[in-house]
Amino acid sequence: MKKTNRQPETFSSGYLPLVALVGRPNVGKSSLFNRIAGSRKAIVDPTPGVTRDRHFAKVTWNERSFMLIDTGGLESGDGSEINRLIQEQTRQAVAEAEVVLLLLDGREGILPDDREVVEILRRSGKKVHYLVNKIDAPEQAAKLLPPFYELGVAEILPLSAAHGLGLSEVLDRVIADLPPPEPEVAPDPDTPAPIRMAFIGRPNVGKSSLINRLLGEERMVVSNLPGTTRDSVDTELQRQGKKYLLIDTAGIRRKGKVSERVEKFSVVRALHTLERCDLALIVIDAEEGVTEQDTKIIGYGLERGRACLILLNKWDLIQNDRKRQQHLLDEVERAVHFAGFAPVHKVSALTGIGVGKLFPLIDKVYEQYSRKFGTPRLNRILQEAVEAHPPSLHKGRRIKLYYVTQIASQPPTLIVFANDPKGIHFSYSRFLVNRFREALGMDQVPLRIFFRQRQRRGEPG
Repeated sequence: MKKTNRQPETFSSGYLPLVALVGRPNVGKSSLFNRIAGSRKAIVDPTPGVTRDRHFAKVTWNERSFMLIDTGGLESGDGSEINRLIQEQTRQAVAEAEVVLLLLDGREGILPDDREVVEILRRSGKKVHYLVNKIDAPEQAAKLLPPFYELGVAEILPLSAAHGLGLSEVLDRVIADLPPPEPEVAPDPDTPAPIRMAFIGRPNVGKSSLINRLLGEERMVVSNLPGTTRDSVDTELQRQGKKYLLIDTAGIRRKGKVSERVEKFSVVRALHTLERCDLALIVIDAEEGVTEQDTKIIGYGLERGRACLILLNKWDLIQNDRKRQQHLLDEVERAVHFAGFAPVHKVSALTGIGVGKLFPLIDKVYEQYSRKFGTPRLNRILQEAVEAHPPSLHKGRRIKLYYVTQIASQPPTLIVFANDPKGIHFSYSRFLVNRFREALGMDQVPLRIFFRQRQRRGEPG
């Protein structure tokens, strides 16, 4: 079988087409997700409904990349409100995806829920591939597949998520149905691209209200009911000759809440927005304080290499309470110890506190995020760092760091060539990051350093 790999998302910020896995509970969606993504990112468990949060991964197959989404199980249930909303979620997922993979259970056969989902997909007009899972041997296909043609679909593809049988054909079909990749257009130096800012946070922390305040008009739907924003909404703003793209997103709920099953695709869209933004503005409710979910959201932004700003919204509610202010700032410091470079800014969408100073801060952070450095300067910093603190021995061998170069910006990313990259301890890597950050004036954005084996003379290129 061809190699399927989950590519690192270190340098990517472009849009990826979505491929959604749908189906009843316990048909093997998480197992198939793991098989395609090449990871154990989704929990595999025989208990129906175990996938209660969304899982997604960037997948590359035959040089085409897409975002794979594993969903919770779809079932008609008893007609209750939650089941009605789950059906609504199904339609949202289908509407969002370019390609849908409906997974069926070859051992259980067709159940009424399967027929309902097929009807939903048929009416959607989307490209759908119907997969019958748990076909673990070719001879089983002849016995188990024929009943599934009663669904009235033209093609049924046999598959074994557990063993990978049939997976190559499925992925070939998927990438053939993806929209053609957008051609890369060289930026016009006379027309700089807008700074893309995604407002990310839990529901009801004031993301839309804050955008409205920045725009100076009611351009977004604002409501006190959590979950108002179900789509990522883009609004362009020009200010003092600069362009900004403000992206409002759905609130990211805490894992485990029942309502999250309904809103998982709103969350996927919010996280997907991080793939195409420059700055992630994480909005925190100053009155409620920092929650575990706030910390996770900050982590989402950092994982994707985005510059992050922590916005403490609703500051007006605690502006006269110095004790609560200090408690909140202490909470933030503890929560973002792994991202101490991220600026913390106090704002109020309601009263306008701190809003006037936000754009200068955004400009400064974006300038750092986009910086490029000359190789001679970087190598001087590396030499000074090594002289001040040489790397420790590894298995009795001295680690040599030869030279460094920048390979990307947004975020600035450096490659250090060494004789033994695997022998470099993470603490020394952290030391170098801090040394470069200080020397380059990179105090408010992430800076990444990777180590690579220097090619010896005579080795093929």
